[in-house]
Amino acid sequence: MALVKKGSRRIVVDGVEYRWRLSRKHWCCDFDASTLAYMVEDAARPGTTLVVETGRPSLLAPSLVPAELVLPREVAAGIRAARSNGWTPGSNGSPFKLHLSAV
Repeated sequence: MALVKKGSRRIVVDGVEYRWRLSRKHWCCDFDASTLAYMVEDAARPGTTLVVETGRPSLLAPSLVPAELVLPREVAAGIRAARSNGWTPGSNGSPFKLHLSAV
């Protein structure tokens, strides 16, 4: 599952370039659609997509207003956490799911 380039943002973490975007749908995973999530992939060699559920209210739920948006530093921290938990972005496979808790 590759990310759509339109609307994605570039981020460099530990010397590696990635692309990320907010997840509009959780069709790839069994996440709760009312929580905010973002997706990340290696920009040079897309493979396994990282899907990070933040645990915060979604921008898509009209009755819920998020306290904050997803910032690049949060994406960088999510990438580092996923890498330390076994995400290998250059390999092929199912999306790698990372659940973060709301603080």
